[in-house]
Amino acid sequence: MRHRLLILVALLFAALPVHAAEPLRISWTNNVLAVTAPRLPGGRLEVWYLEAFLRSGANGRDWGQSVLRHKTTLLESAADGSHLKFLTLVATNVEVRHEIRASADELDIRFVLTNRGPSRIDLQWFQPACIRVPAFTGRAQSDFIRRTFLYTAKGLTTLDQLRRTTNALYLGGQVFPMPGVADADANPRPVSLDRPVNGLIGCFSADDRWILATASDRTHELFEGVYVCFHSDPAVGGLDPGETKAVRQKIYLVPNDPAALLRRYEKDFPAGADGRR
Repeated sequence: MRHRLLILVALLFAALPVHAAEPLRISWTNNVLAVTAPRLPGGRLEVWYLEAFLRSGANGRDWGQSVLRHKTTLLESAADGSHLKFLTLVATNVEVRHEIRASADELDIRFVLTNRGPSRIDLQWFQPACIRVPAFTGRAQSDFIRRTFLYTAKGLTTLDQLRRTTNALYLGGQVFPMPGVADADANPRPVSLDRPVNGLIGCFSADDRWILATASDRTHELFEGVYVCFHSDPAVGGLDPGETKAVRQKIYLVPNDPAALLRRYEKDFPAGADGRR
């Protein structure tokens, strides 16, 4: 009788609906995007959003001479933490409208950049999301690269396994330009001798249960930053008067299954006309 009762209880539980993971929640104050969820190590992830918009030729030039000034205003904020909408003005005449939608395991970020001025703007690439991961990885600046990865011709490769350089205007960190991007147009940090084969970069959680990763559909470079952070920075390629360009980016928080993440990335960001992802 007891055995039959246990079987009945098991069948009842099996028939119950499976609830999705609790959605990620987002808020934004003083250029910091806060992502919260119980399953995040520490319960919170901070992202510097937006960091910078850059001219071409940034690698050998003072950072202040490459950066285009910008100001971001929060336009809308959903009460349940699921949606944010912004307006960013860049170099006076470039209008960037962007929004973030949070779901159970990702942030979907859409940008629309428009040149409202009479002249071409040399806006070659930008840094939308500086993702800071000391709590997530359980590591410091000196060793978080052992838990941070990108994809090379060899497959998933942690950053400590790549050929690093130190000859740059600003020391610290490492830059990984996409194939076809000239080193001269990269971040003025040391440029690795290795090139990524796609625009996906991520890291493993300290308990090995989760992967946090990011990618965009027009990748300029991947970047190992100097604040226990990483980036996937989109390309723009300049804006003619009246021209509009759209960019899509995602931040993923998924179980530790790199093969599943790669399949999802390839579905979300199929190769564009320029051959870059």
